[in-house]
Amino acid sequence: MKRRTIFSIVLIVGIVALAIVLYTSIMRPVKFDAEYNSRSTEVINKLKDIRTIQEAFKSTNGRFCGDIDSLLVFLETGKVNMVKKFGVVPDSLTEAQAIKAGIVKRDTITVNPLVKLTEEKLLITAKKEIKNLKFIPYSDGKIFELKADVIDRGGIMVPTFEATAEIMTYTKGMDEQDVINRKAEIIAKDRYPGWKVGDVTQPITDGNWE
Repeated sequence: MKRRTIFSIVLIVGIVALAIVLYTSIMRPVKFDAEYNSRSTEVINKLKDIRTIQEAFKSTNGRFCGDIDSLLVFLETGKVNMVKKFGVVPDSLTEAQAIKAGIVKRDTITVNPLVKLTEEKLLITAKKEIKNLKFIPYSDGKIFELKADVIDRGGIMVPTFEATAEIMTYTKGMDEQDVINRKAEIIAKDRYPGWKVGDVTQPITDGNWE
């Protein structure tokens, strides 16, 4: 085989190898971001539901709950008020007109929070999966950390809560160095390294993704 032919083959192999290396280096962060974002969405959806249940708990108890198990017990066995509508609104009337005419009636009944929140479509988590709401996705059984307090704001005592999932919990199984790098980036921006809703030190119920 001629030297020029051998050189050409080696050059082609080198180009292909370089292309593979470049493709891998480019796609690695893309794949990491896709997996991280997918997992984050699942975590955030659970945090949204925890917030919804906390708001129902507060409407009944005047404070937030600081224990995730107690919160879920409240969800299935607690009591909240719910406005039910009885009757059918005719096509020719608005609901307000139907109520005024006595065709439709509203009444406040007492139900458990799960019934209310499910019927009002306020929960993202499926009813059959509610029992697993406390577990952080992809964490091998780690539980959301939940805190509650009552703080003084200008002489007014205000209930607060927060629920958190630290980044190392829901990234289990992902490339460890990439996760460490992402955590360092978040901390450098003076943000909580993970996902959280509420803040036990101030009267907010926002999530840090909002």
